[in-house]
Amino acid sequence: STMFLVGLSGGIASGKSTVVAVLRELGCAVIDADVIAREVVQPHSKAYQQILQHFGTEILLENGEINREALGNIIFSQPEKRRLLNSITHPEILKEMLKQVLKYFVLGYRYVILDIPLLFETRGLTRFMKYTVLVYCDPRTQLERLMRRNGLGAAEAQARISSQLPLDEKRRWATHVIDNGGDRERTRRQVLRLHARLEDSLAFLWARLAVGTAVAGLGGLVFLLLRHFIS
Repeated sequence: STMFLVGLSGGIASGKSTVVAVLRELGCAVIDADVIAREVVQPHSKAYQQILQHFGTEILLENGEINREALGNIIFSQPEKRRLLNSITHPEILKEMLKQVLKYFVLGYRYVILDIPLLFETRGLTRFMKYTVLVYCDPRTQLERLMRRNGLGAAEAQARISSQLPLDEKRRWATHVIDNGGDRERTRRQVLRLHARLEDSLAFLWARLAVGTAVAGLGGLVFLLLRHFIS
């Protein structure tokens, strides 16, 4: 097999969802870390129970699900709480991501895209990516889009953008950049070119993990990955 991983990221209002939509239209395998993050904290899950133990029932909605906004407010102002939450959720997220990667491996996909919002901030996951892709737009366009999309004033929108690693800094780390500062058709053409390049690539990464899985079992592989990601 020549299957490999491609890490995809962007910034708030940079238009990553537009790029993902085109990739899905092309039939690409896309694993959305945000979707998995919501799934692993559903009621009665292991992570859900641990979160309640540490954060209390005050963070629950009336239907019993976790109020992400309330929890976000807590961890935003308390770094130690954020680290605690990450230590609970990240292992579960990574295990589910690995399961999905192995599924696509068995199905014979050439490559799998991991849509990870904080890919360049954490840096730990990039070591497992053959390529990294940044969805980019210039700072002015990013600010205007966020103001328009969320109905924010300039100061509030800029504060949210400033809470993330600047796109220009992420750009230095990415192996491929999709410039989403223009219209949708221009972005689509860039995605089509990227897809063609990835399809033609002979890059090899995950066969060694498949061998490790066959020999050591899924549990051993998960332990190995978690040790790298969390350290």
